[in-house]
Amino acid sequence: MQIVLLWIATFWFVGSWIVPFLAHAAGFSKESLTYRGQALYSLLTDVVEGLAGIAILHRCLARFFPLPPGWFRFSLKGNWQLDVVLGCVMFPLVNLLSQLNMDLVPMVSSSPVGVSSVEQSILARDPVAMALYAVVVSVCAPVWEEIVFRGFLLPSLTRYMSLRWSILLSAAAPLVFLGVVMGAVFARTRNLLPSMLLHSLWNGFVFLDLMR
Repeated sequence: MQIVLLWIATFWFVGSWIVPFLAHAAGFSKESLTYRGQALYSLLTDVVEGLAGIAILHRCLARFFPLPPGWFRFSLKGNWQLDVVLGCVMFPLVNLLSQLNMDLVPMVSSSPVGVSSVEQSILARDPVAMALYAVVVSVCAPVWEEIVFRGFLLPSLTRYMSLRWSILLSAAAPLVFLGVVMGAVFARTRNLLPSMLLHSLWNGFVFLDLMR
């Protein structure tokens, strides 16, 4: 869990401090960019955050090399396609449970929420900007998050508790209900590819819903 917290802190520090500082040193800020510029800025920031997080993960695990078989396994082989399909079938239930959870949890702040750069690009119907944001949410985010939560955290937790509790606990960090589905898919396949693909499809569906 300490490594996961360090990974999250690295993401925050890189995205909130290092990248903005470097942008300021270069003479510009995200707010001054066009829709496409902001989208490219977000993509580059996400890539830098992800690589920094992977570097931290690699550094923390270096003393345990070689890792046990099955860790960070990514393979095109196997009968994992059906698991991805079954995971997609669960999307309506995941969405329903997430909506119910949002309705039950009171809003912490009543202050108005500003329109994000993603929403601004969608409203402007800028195809290049939307394509760049689609890469961020449907490619980058699933890869980084699945490597950490299913590739590292879930196998780590199984050393101390049952698989069922490991899936639930590893799902508590990101989207809980979706995390349970992806954790179950990973547990069945022992392969990061299906959980990454499932995560990508979910983010893609959410992004497309915003575009309506």
